[in-house]
Amino acid sequence: MTSTGRPRASVADVATPDVRSGLVAEVPNLLRYARTIVPDTQVAEDLVQDTLLRALQRADTFRGEAGLATWLHRILHNLAVDRFRADREDATANVEREVEAKWHDDSYTVDAAVVVERAETRDELEDALVRLPVIYRATVVLHDAEGLTVAEIAEIQDIGLPAAKQRLRRGRMMLVDALAQGRARRDALHGVPLRCWDARGKVSDYLDDELPGPDRVLVERHLEACPTCPPLYAGLVGVRAAMGTLRDADGVVPASLADRIQELLSDK
Repeated sequence: MTSTGRPRASVADVATPDVRSGLVAEVPNLLRYARTIVPDTQVAEDLVQDTLLRALQRADTFRGEAGLATWLHRILHNLAVDRFRADREDATANVEREVEAKWHDDSYTVDAAVVVERAETRDELEDALVRLPVIYRATVVLHDAEGLTVAEIAEIQDIGLPAAKQRLRRGRMMLVDALAQGRARRDALHGVPLRCWDARGKVSDYLDDELPGPDRVLVERHLEACPTCPPLYAGLVGVRAAMGTLRDADGVVPASLADRIQELLSDK
Protein backbone atom coordinates (compact mmCIF):
# COMPACT_ATOMS: atom_id res chain seq x y z
CA MET A 1 0.00 0.00 0.00
CA THR A 2 1.11 3.61 -0.58
CA SER A 3 1.10 6.25 2.16
CA THR A 4 -2.22 7.48 0.80
CA GLY A 5 -3.81 4.04 1.19
CA ARG A 6 -3.94 3.14 -2.49
CA PRO A 7 -2.85 -0.33 -3.70
CA ARG A 8 0.73 -0.17 -5.02
CA ALA A 9 1.20 -0.96 -8.70
CA SER A 10 3.48 -3.81 -9.63
CA VAL A 11 6.35 -2.04 -11.34
CA ALA A 12 7.77 -5.26 -12.67
CA ASP A 13 4.56 -5.81 -14.61
CA VAL A 14 4.08 -2.32 -16.07
CA ALA A 15 7.44 -0.51 -16.32
CA THR A 16 10.85 -1.35 -17.75
CA PRO A 17 14.04 -0.46 -15.85
CA ASP A 18 14.62 2.44 -18.25
CA VAL A 19 11.16 3.85 -17.53
CA ARG A 20 11.66 3.44 -13.79
CA SER A 21 15.01 5.26 -13.89
CA GLY A 22 13.47 7.94 -16.07
CA LEU A 23 10.69 8.46 -13.53
CA VAL A 24 13.20 8.86 -10.71
CA ALA A 25 15.24 11.36 -12.73
CA GLU A 26 12.17 13.53 -13.31
CA VAL A 27 11.12 13.69 -9.65
CA PRO A 28 13.02 16.94 -8.83
CA ASN A 29 11.54 18.67 -11.90
CA LEU A 30 8.03 17.44 -11.13
CA LEU A 31 8.32 18.47 -7.50
CA ARG A 32 9.59 21.94 -8.39
CA TYR A 33 6.71 22.36 -10.84
CA ALA A 34 4.13 21.06 -8.36
CA ARG A 35 5.42 23.32 -5.57
CA THR A 36 5.03 26.30 -7.88
CA ILE A 37 1.45 25.64 -8.95
CA VAL A 38 0.03 24.55 -5.58
CA PRO A 39 0.31 26.55 -2.34
CA ASP A 40 0.72 23.58 0.01
CA THR A 41 3.95 21.54 0.20
CA GLN A 42 2.15 18.35 1.22
CA VAL A 43 -0.30 18.70 -1.67
CA ALA A 44 2.63 19.19 -4.05
CA GLU A 45 4.32 16.02 -2.81
CA ASP A 46 1.05 14.12 -3.07
CA LEU A 47 0.65 15.29 -6.67
CA VAL A 48 4.14 14.01 -7.52
CA GLN A 49 3.44 10.65 -5.92
CA ASP A 50 0.07 10.39 -7.65
CA THR A 51 1.71 11.35 -10.94
CA LEU A 52 4.24 8.53 -10.64
CA LEU A 53 1.54 6.07 -9.62
CA ARG A 54 -0.58 7.05 -12.61
CA ALA A 55 2.48 6.80 -14.87
CA LEU A 56 3.27 3.33 -13.58
CA GLN A 57 -0.30 2.21 -14.10
CA ARG A 58 -0.17 3.49 -17.68
CA ALA A 59 3.45 2.68 -18.48
CA ASP A 60 2.39 0.26 -21.22
CA THR A 61 0.72 3.17 -23.07
CA PHE A 62 3.86 5.32 -23.15
CA ARG A 63 5.34 5.22 -26.65
CA GLY A 64 7.86 8.05 -26.36
CA GLU A 65 6.31 10.31 -29.00
CA ALA A 66 6.15 13.30 -26.62
CA GLY A 67 9.09 12.47 -24.36
CA LEU A 68 8.90 11.18 -20.81
CA ALA A 69 9.12 14.63 -19.17
CA THR A 70 6.25 16.00 -21.26
CA TRP A 71 4.15 12.91 -20.57
CA LEU A 72 4.72 13.16 -16.82
CA HIS A 73 4.02 16.89 -16.73
CA ARG A 74 0.78 16.26 -18.59
CA ILE A 75 -0.29 13.69 -15.99
CA LEU A 76 0.58 16.07 -13.14
CA HIS A 77 -1.18 18.98 -14.86
CA ASN A 78 -4.38 16.97 -15.26
CA LEU A 79 -4.27 15.82 -11.65
CA ALA A 80 -3.75 19.41 -10.45
CA VAL A 81 -6.58 20.77 -12.59
CA ASP A 82 -8.91 18.04 -11.31
CA ARG A 83 -7.95 18.81 -7.72
CA PHE A 84 -8.52 22.55 -8.08
CA ARG A 85 -11.75 22.02 -9.96
CA ALA A 86 -12.98 19.86 -7.13
CA ASP A 87 -11.91 22.46 -4.58
CA ARG A 88 -13.48 25.31 -6.60
CA GLU A 89 -10.16 27.13 -6.24
CA ASP A 90 -10.74 29.89 -8.73
CA ALA A 91 -13.28 31.64 -10.94
CA THR A 92 -11.21 31.58 -14.10
CA ALA A 93 -13.69 33.36 -16.36
CA ASN A 94 -13.92 36.34 -14.00
CA VAL A 95 -10.15 36.68 -13.80
CA GLU A 96 -9.87 36.47 -17.59
CA ARG A 97 -12.37 39.30 -18.02
CA GLU A 98 -10.60 41.44 -15.44
CA VAL A 99 -7.14 41.11 -16.97
CA GLU A 100 -8.45 41.75 -20.49
CA ALA A 101 -10.35 44.82 -19.29
CA LYS A 102 -7.29 46.20 -17.52
CA TRP A 103 -4.89 45.70 -20.41
CA HIS A 104 -7.42 47.04 -22.91
CA ASP A 105 -7.47 50.31 -20.94
CA ASP A 106 -4.87 52.65 -22.46
CA SER A 107 -4.36 54.32 -19.08
CA TYR A 108 -3.46 51.12 -17.25
CA THR A 109 0.19 50.68 -16.28
CA VAL A 110 2.31 49.55 -13.33
CA ASP A 111 5.40 50.61 -11.42
CA ALA A 112 7.91 48.33 -13.13
CA ALA A 113 10.53 48.76 -10.40
CA VAL A 114 8.05 47.58 -7.78
CA VAL A 115 6.86 44.68 -9.93
CA VAL A 116 10.37 43.44 -10.68
CA GLU A 117 11.55 43.90 -7.10
CA ARG A 118 8.67 41.78 -5.89
CA ALA A 119 9.24 39.18 -8.59
CA GLU A 120 12.85 38.86 -7.47
CA THR A 121 11.65 38.13 -3.92
CA ARG A 122 10.81 34.43 -3.96
CA ASP A 123 8.04 34.58 -1.36
CA GLU A 124 6.28 37.42 -3.16
CA LEU A 125 6.66 35.77 -6.56
CA GLU A 126 5.19 32.51 -5.30
CA ASP A 127 2.39 34.38 -3.52
CA ALA A 128 1.54 36.15 -6.77
CA LEU A 129 1.68 32.91 -8.74
CA VAL A 130 -0.81 31.11 -6.53
CA ARG A 131 -3.32 33.91 -7.16
CA LEU A 132 -3.43 33.00 -10.85
CA PRO A 133 -5.95 30.40 -12.04
CA VAL A 134 -4.14 27.10 -12.28
CA ILE A 135 -4.25 26.84 -16.10
CA TYR A 136 -2.49 30.19 -16.45
CA ARG A 137 -0.16 29.60 -13.52
CA ALA A 138 0.93 26.29 -15.01
CA THR A 139 1.48 27.79 -18.46
CA VAL A 140 3.71 30.59 -17.19
CA VAL A 141 5.69 28.24 -14.96
CA LEU A 142 6.21 25.66 -17.71
CA HIS A 143 7.30 28.27 -20.26
CA ASP A 144 9.17 30.93 -18.30
CA ALA A 145 10.52 28.83 -15.41
CA GLU A 146 10.91 25.35 -16.92
CA GLY A 147 11.80 26.42 -20.45
CA LEU A 148 9.20 24.35 -22.32
CA THR A 149 8.02 25.54 -25.71
CA VAL A 150 4.46 26.67 -26.33
CA ALA A 151 3.98 23.59 -28.51
CA GLU A 152 5.06 21.32 -25.64
CA ILE A 153 2.71 23.15 -23.27
CA ALA A 154 -0.15 22.74 -25.74
CA GLU A 155 0.52 19.00 -25.73
CA ILE A 156 0.72 18.84 -21.92
CA GLN A 157 -2.55 20.74 -21.52
CA ASP A 158 -4.23 19.02 -24.49
CA ILE A 159 -5.11 22.30 -26.22
CA GLY A 160 -4.31 23.91 -29.55
CA LEU A 161 -1.24 26.07 -30.12
CA PRO A 162 -3.25 29.36 -30.33
CA ALA A 163 -4.95 28.56 -27.02
CA ALA A 164 -1.61 27.82 -25.39
CA LYS A 165 -0.20 31.12 -26.64
CA GLN A 166 -3.26 32.93 -25.30
CA ARG A 167 -2.82 31.29 -21.90
CA LEU A 168 0.83 32.37 -21.83
CA ARG A 169 -0.07 35.94 -22.77
CA ARG A 170 -2.87 36.18 -20.22
CA GLY A 171 -0.86 34.40 -17.53
CA ARG A 172 2.03 36.80 -17.89
CA MET A 173 -0.35 39.74 -17.70
CA MET A 174 -2.08 38.29 -14.64
CA LEU A 175 1.27 37.75 -12.92
CA VAL A 176 2.38 41.33 -13.50
CA ASP A 177 -1.02 42.52 -12.20
CA ALA A 178 -0.69 40.36 -9.10
CA LEU A 179 2.76 41.79 -8.38
CA ALA A 180 1.86 45.41 -9.10
CA GLN A 181 0.94 48.14 -6.67
CA GLY A 182 -1.71 50.53 -7.88
CA ARG A 183 -2.10 52.15 -11.26
CA ALA A 184 -0.47 55.22 -12.79
CA ARG A 185 -2.39 58.24 -14.01
CA ARG A 186 -3.67 58.49 -17.57
CA ASP A 187 -1.28 60.22 -20.00
CA ALA A 188 -1.85 61.62 -23.45
CA LEU A 189 -1.16 59.18 -26.30
CA HIS A 190 -1.39 61.50 -29.30
CA GLY A 191 0.87 60.39 -32.13
CA VAL A 192 1.89 57.06 -30.59
CA PRO A 193 1.90 54.19 -33.15
CA LEU A 194 -0.69 51.51 -32.35
CA ARG A 195 -3.33 51.71 -29.66
CA CYS A 196 -2.10 50.44 -26.31
CA TRP A 197 -4.19 47.28 -26.48
CA ASP A 198 -2.96 46.56 -30.01
CA ALA A 199 0.63 46.80 -28.79
CA ARG A 200 -0.07 44.90 -25.57
CA GLY A 201 -1.75 42.13 -27.55
CA LYS A 202 1.51 41.69 -29.47
CA VAL A 203 4.00 42.23 -26.68
CA SER A 204 4.11 38.60 -25.48
CA ASP A 205 5.09 37.45 -28.98
CA TYR A 206 7.53 40.37 -29.13
CA LEU A 207 9.06 39.17 -25.88
CA ASP A 208 9.59 35.72 -27.41
CA ASP A 209 10.95 37.17 -30.70
CA GLU A 210 8.05 35.69 -32.68
CA LEU A 211 6.66 38.84 -34.34
CA PRO A 212 7.03 39.54 -38.07
CA GLY A 213 9.40 42.41 -38.85
CA PRO A 214 6.78 45.12 -39.56
CA ASP A 215 4.81 44.33 -36.39
CA ARG A 216 8.02 44.29 -34.37
CA VAL A 217 8.92 47.76 -35.62
CA LEU A 218 5.46 49.10 -34.71
CA VAL A 219 5.67 47.64 -31.20
CA GLU A 220 9.14 49.11 -30.71
CA ARG A 221 7.96 52.53 -31.91
CA HIS A 222 4.98 52.30 -29.58
CA LEU A 223 7.19 51.41 -26.62
CA GLU A 224 9.49 54.33 -27.41
CA ALA A 225 6.64 56.85 -27.40
CA CYS A 226 3.94 55.48 -25.07
CA PRO A 227 4.01 56.76 -21.48
CA THR A 228 2.17 53.75 -20.01
CA CYS A 229 3.23 50.61 -21.89
CA PRO A 230 7.03 50.57 -21.26
CA PRO A 231 6.63 49.81 -17.53
CA LEU A 232 4.25 46.97 -18.41
CA TYR A 233 6.77 45.58 -20.87
CA ALA A 234 9.62 46.03 -18.38
CA GLY A 235 7.48 44.20 -15.84
CA LEU A 236 6.97 41.30 -18.25
CA VAL A 237 10.71 41.13 -19.00
CA GLY A 238 11.71 41.30 -15.35
CA VAL A 239 9.12 38.80 -14.17
CA ARG A 240 10.06 36.32 -16.92
CA ALA A 241 13.72 36.60 -15.88
CA ALA A 242 12.78 36.06 -12.24
CA MET A 243 10.67 33.05 -13.22
CA GLY A 244 13.79 31.53 -14.77
CA THR A 245 15.45 31.42 -11.36
CA LEU A 246 12.86 28.86 -10.21
CA ARG A 247 14.53 26.30 -12.47
CA ASP A 248 17.56 26.17 -10.16
CA ALA A 249 15.59 26.17 -6.92
CA ASP A 250 14.26 23.31 -4.85
CA GLY A 251 16.40 20.64 -6.48
CA VAL A 252 16.52 18.52 -3.34
CA VAL A 253 13.83 15.90 -2.87
CA PRO A 254 12.76 15.62 0.80
CA ALA A 255 13.63 12.33 2.46
CA SER A 256 9.99 11.64 3.24
CA LEU A 257 9.01 11.92 -0.43
CA ALA A 258 12.09 9.95 -1.52
CA ASP A 259 11.00 7.11 0.78
CA ARG A 260 7.47 7.17 -0.65
CA ILE A 261 8.81 7.05 -4.19
CA GLN A 262 11.22 4.25 -3.31
CA GLU A 263 8.28 2.28 -1.94
CA LEU A 264 6.26 3.02 -5.08
CA LEU A 265 9.05 1.87 -7.38
CA SER A 266 10.00 -1.18 -5.34
CA ASP A 267 9.65 -4.53 -7.06
CA LYS A 268 8.81 -6.25 -3.81
